[in-house]
Amino acid sequence: MRLFAGLGNPGPAYAGHRHNVGFMALDAIAAAHGFPPWRVKFQGLASEGRLGEARVLLLKPMTFMNESGRSVGEALRFLKLAPEALTVFYDELDLPPFRVKVKTGGGAAGHNGIRSIIQHVGAEFERVRIGIGHPGDRDRVTPHVLGNWTKAEQEPLAALLADIAELAPLLAAGDPLRFMNDLALRRYPGG
Repeated sequence: MRLFAGLGNPGPAYAGHRHNVGFMALDAIAAAHGFPPWRVKFQGLASEGRLGEARVLLLKPMTFMNESGRSVGEALRFLKLAPEALTVFYDELDLPPFRVKVKTGGGAAGHNGIRSIIQHVGAEFERVRIGIGHPGDRDRVTPHVLGNWTKAEQEPLAALLADIAELAPLLAAGDPLRFMNDLALRRYPGG
C-alpha cells in the first residue's frame, strides 16, 4: 500500500490558488482512475483505490498547509506504513510553471507544508514538486503563492494535471524516473 498526499488549504476561497496544486493533482488522479468519493478521515479527505497493481490511499489534509504533517502522520501510523511509502504532491516556487521534479528526502526549502510533514514523519519520503514559478521579488512571493492561476495558465495546468494523473501508476509502482521522463516529453503551452 502507498499513501499519496496532496497539499493545499481547505475551503472554496483557496481552491484556485497555486498553493493548492497538490489538492488539484489528487483530484485529477482520483477522477482519472475511478476512485470512490472523498470521505473524512485522518483530519483530511481520503479515498482509496488502485493505481495499476498498487493499493493507494489519496489524502488531502484539511488541517491547513502549515499543519499538513498532523494529517499525514496520523494516516501513516494508522496504516502502519514507513515514510518511504509516502508520496507528497505540492507547489514548488523554484521550478518554472508546469515543470515537475520528483525527489526523495531533503529539507523543506521554505515550504511550510513540507516542513510540517518532516516534523511529524521524518524527511525520507518522495516529493512530487510541481512548478509554479517564482514572481522574481521576495515581497511578491506570498501573493503569488496564495493567488489564483491566471486565465492563460488554466489550459496548460489542466493538461499537466491530466498527464500527472495518467502517469501516476508509475509512481505507485516505484518508478519515479520513468514518471519524470514521460512527463518531460510532454509540452504545455506557456510552460
